Amino acid sequence: MPSTAIRRVVITGMGLISPLGTRKEAVWDSLAAGRSGIGPLRCLPAEDLAIRCAGEVGDFTGDIADFGALAKEQVRTIRKGLKVMCREIQMGVAAAQLALQDARLKLGDYDVDRTGVVYGSDYIMSAPEEFTEGVRSCLTSDGRFDFARWATDGMPKVTPLWLLKYLPNMPASHVAIYNDLRGPNNSITLREASALLAVAEAYCTIVRGHAEIMIAGATGTRLHPLRTVHVALQEECATGAGEPEKMCRPFDLHRTGMVLGEGAGAIVVEELGTAQARGANILAEIVGFGSSAAVHPTAGGDIRQAIQNVACQALAKAGIEPGQLGHYHAHGLATRACDEQEAAAVGAVFGARNQPLPVTAAKSYMGNLGAAGGLVELIASVLALQHDTLFPLLNYETPDPRCPIRAARTGDQPGDSFLKVSVTPQGQASAVAVRRAG
Repeated sequence: MPSTAIRRVVITGMGLISPLGTRKEAVWDSLAAGRSGIGPLRCLPAEDLAIRCAGEVGDFTGDIADFGALAKEQVRTIRKGLKVMCREIQMGVAAAQLALQDARLKLGDYDVDRTGVVYGSDYIMSAPEEFTEGVRSCLTSDGRFDFARWATDGMPKVTPLWLLKYLPNMPASHVAIYNDLRGPNNSITLREASALLAVAEAYCTIVRGHAEIMIAGATGTRLHPLRTVHVALQEECATGAGEPEKMCRPFDLHRTGMVLGEGAGAIVVEELGTAQARGANILAEIVGFGSSAAVHPTAGGDIRQAIQNVACQALAKAGIEPGQLGHYHAHGLATRACDEQEAAAVGAVFGARNQPLPVTAAKSYMGNLGAAGGLVELIASVLALQHDTLFPLLNYETPDPRCPIRAARTGDQPGDSFLKVSVTPQGQASAVAVRRAG
């Protein structure tokens, strides 16, 4: 087994499916221009909801063309597999294929036994129409559902492979099959924390010598006939008939809640020597991570403490002092409570700096992509390092005294490193520290 001493892990490819586009160049153009990807809610009946806007991925249809430039055998296999993938899984697989293409990795270019996949997701909900015919077959003459008939009359009308379309381990499974990846394979389901935990697991897998190359990805959605209703009933969402692109306002005094979105992201990470040996384009280096769960005894998730924990862990592993960090990429949910607690954590970790730390949040452009958010947002910050420009925190117009952050502005520099943090309402947080390549 290769030595685990001083194994450095670098990013060599990135792919994403987002409300700002499905190519990283288009995403960066929007971030640099301060152009939002949030628009009117179209994929659900907005007239029946208080939610009027969303971060939808309008240019992803699930067509094979959305998966990039594939080998002929991959075109056939993926096209055949699309029928057992829901939209959420399709986006996840597409992001991984785009990341592999960005890394210039083709079938046969890598040791299949030492190349693996780890994917993050939330629980993936079935679409109601999967059961429509089965339910209809169990209705009584007066329109009531007779559960006693479900086994004999209802279940036979459900497509036998329906469950494969929604299992949260399927993104990693599909990606491994389509690319003959026989190395470590794992799936993580921890809501918004999933994406960065997938990156951390991929990083650790390489550091401990169990793989040379890993794909770390995540896919998620908050736009679903049932999921959206759940979120609207349980969490603080932006409502009203304002301009959609201005509805997501992280840390702003007049924020009214999160905007719901969808998307997927993936990165190819490699051991540094492996990447150099094949002449890969090294985009950035992963240097630290953190994971924590914190709760109040009676009040649910302790978001402030969880974020503070993971920020300190990631910086310590990376050997980066708080005063040295280039920028902080916030969870930036745009809810009253979450933003206040995150701002308090930022103050606790970085408040003693000589210069205030620039804080940005790509959610202000895209909304909450669920489990995918952390990876899409991490990619956004890697793009900022590459272009040596930090995109501003969108819609930050009136500072909130309860959120004393230094919001990123047009013209800010990203520095040589950044910290990306994600957190769930239950107080489960994750973080990844990334340094500029070189």
